[in-house]
Amino acid sequence: MGLSREHVVCMMIIIIMAMGMFGESLASSSLHKVGGSAGWTTLGNVDYQKWTSSNIFTPGDSLLFVYNTQFHNVKQVSRRDFLSCNATSALATYNSGSDTVALKKPGHYYFLCGFPGHCQAGQKLHVLVVATSTASPSLSPDLSPAPSPSIGSSPSPSPATASEDSAQNGAISVSLSTAMSGVVVFVVALMLY
Repeated sequence: MGLSREHVVCMMIIIIMAMGMFGESLASSSLHKVGGSAGWTTLGNVDYQKWTSSNIFTPGDSLLFVYNTQFHNVKQVSRRDFLSCNATSALATYNSGSDTVALKKPGHYYFLCGFPGHCQAGQKLHVLVVATSTASPSLSPDLSPAPSPSIGSSPSPSPATASEDSAQNGAISVSLSTAMSGVVVFVVALMLY
């Protein structure tokens, strides 16, 4: 028993709507390479506060920390530990040299290098994740706790299409519109066949 034309049209509409919602949520995500082309380092006097202020972070974005594991690591810490450069009670520790940290919820996230003297030399990062992509980032002091971290390291997403923004901010925007269009055309063709 075959499907009626009405059933096929109804299924196409549902699939297209679902793909639109899925694509919209993914298309707005960005992978931000911390420190831009310099990465996570104490060399070259990277100003992480300046780097942060030139980016807007929203839920679903990720930070990519790239560094030499012989000299650096990444520790996610509380605001208090961030301000005092205390790496001994980290919320999460990353040490692969290429760590992706998901920014799942709005709020303040604090990171520093746990190697002696590095945080004091400026190798620390405060990221404010805002609820909408149109809001401006603010680094005003806040006593709210950092959101729960993603423990460990996860591989970087492999988007269908990725374009590198300017090396100044090091953000990679994920765009899936081309892939989604191709999938929609394929599904429609399959259903009409």
